[in-house]
Amino acid sequence: MKLPELKIGHLVAKLPIIQGGMAIRISTAPLAAAVANEGGIGLIAATGMTLDELREEIREARRRTRGIIGINCLFAVREFPNLVKTAIKEGIDLVVSGAGFSRDMFQWGRESGTPIVPIVSSARLARMAEKLGAAAVVVEGKEAGGHLGTDEPMKKILPEVVASVDIPVIAAGGVIDGHDIVEVLNMGASGVQMGTRFAASEESAAAPEFKELYLRATHDDVILIDSPVGLPGRGLKTPFWHSLTSGADFSPKHCVGCLKHCSKRFCIVEALDKAQKGDLQTGLVFSGEHVERIKEILPVRRIVQNILQEVEAY
Repeated sequence: MKLPELKIGHLVAKLPIIQGGMAIRISTAPLAAAVANEGGIGLIAATGMTLDELREEIREARRRTRGIIGINCLFAVREFPNLVKTAIKEGIDLVVSGAGFSRDMFQWGRESGTPIVPIVSSARLARMAEKLGAAAVVVEGKEAGGHLGTDEPMKKILPEVVASVDIPVIAAGGVIDGHDIVEVLNMGASGVQMGTRFAASEESAAAPEFKELYLRATHDDVILIDSPVGLPGRGLKTPFWHSLTSGADFSPKHCVGCLKHCSKRFCIVEALDKAQKGDLQTGLVFSGEHVERIKEILPVRRIVQNILQEVEAY
């Protein structure tokens, strides 16, 4: 099988693969550019960045590639409008919105000619997004890493969404290799979004300790955590997770109010930031449900080559 191109608005990616935008600072310019150079779509995770940081990441990605570069931003953060507008002003190719969307962001996209792609978890939300002006939707199931909008498997939701909209549908959650890609394309998806596999790449900005945890993980290490965002988060057991579930007090001492709504049980940005830097004692590691299938930390080029070989042999 030959993988089809992925068309989103005026953009055409040679490969139907979007690299997930993983915060905090897992998906930065080196990873996004490496995926774009292989013909996919690379995403910079804008959540948790300052506006100046985001500008520099976008500019650095542009220095590294002529491919397609987008951002992913969590709708729940207060800086969402400013981050998206900053990225658009920098000429970002597309915007992916996680954990919600609003009418305003589609208007920003129309004004600038920037495709807006929300992550959804149901056919109802997909139809709503299409009506508001989405160029495509990412359908994310329970297998995905990070914040989840559903407890349903992606392969159950995907056919329902494909049947209900006329825009491209990107499948996300549990996609690790070429066999997974062929399977969801045969179910009607126009492409896939892959986060966990690319988090375990050489170009990922995650610390070596973070990546090693991926390689050691078994299915029993995968957990759901009650995120202060108000959504469950899919991740891995760490000392921080054990302490949190034992009732330890991690309520932030100096809250900066980065989220629109927050339970203040712990600081999600701080916990993810610590893990990205390699502190697993007080850090939270997000991961997809099928992380145990990843056996090596590889460069993006090798990951893509393996995927293409697996697709061809399917």
